[in-house]
Amino acid sequence: MQRILWLLVLSVLSVPFAAADDNGLITMKSPYSVDETLDRFEQALKSKGMTIFTRIDHAKGAEGVDLKLRPTTVLIFGNPKIGTVLMQSNQTAGIDLPLKLLAWQDAGGQVWIAYNDPGYIAERHDIKDRDPVIAKMRKAMGNFTAQAIAK
Repeated sequence: MQRILWLLVLSVLSVPFAAADDNGLITMKSPYSVDETLDRFEQALKSKGMTIFTRIDHAKGAEGVDLKLRPTTVLIFGNPKIGTVLMQSNQTAGIDLPLKLLAWQDAGGQVWIAYNDPGYIAERHDIKDRDPVIAKMRKAMGNFTAQAIAK
């Protein structure tokens, strides 16, 4: 019994802490640069056959209009087999799909990642008939982010 409890504690401690805040945003620290964090996240996505749509480099966009912005990039990705199911329940979910991951560097040099909790997306669009899909999305996002920020 003690061994099982110890294994449970170790497994909880090995998962990066992440909790959705009031607006459904899940935010975590990354020990890597913005680009390396996104490369690692993208690699995790590709290993599971996910579609990578694009990266949007907001800092580069800022440079184009003579403004400064610390590294700030959005990766847009998804799986039409999953996202379509949510949109079949309520097409307004399409405003939040495909999924996005934001990576940015704060003023102190710390890199962060954030994404919308799939449960929050379901709640926002009053999707009540897709709990297994939402659970699958949450688990996948947890796995992808864990791989991206693992040392």
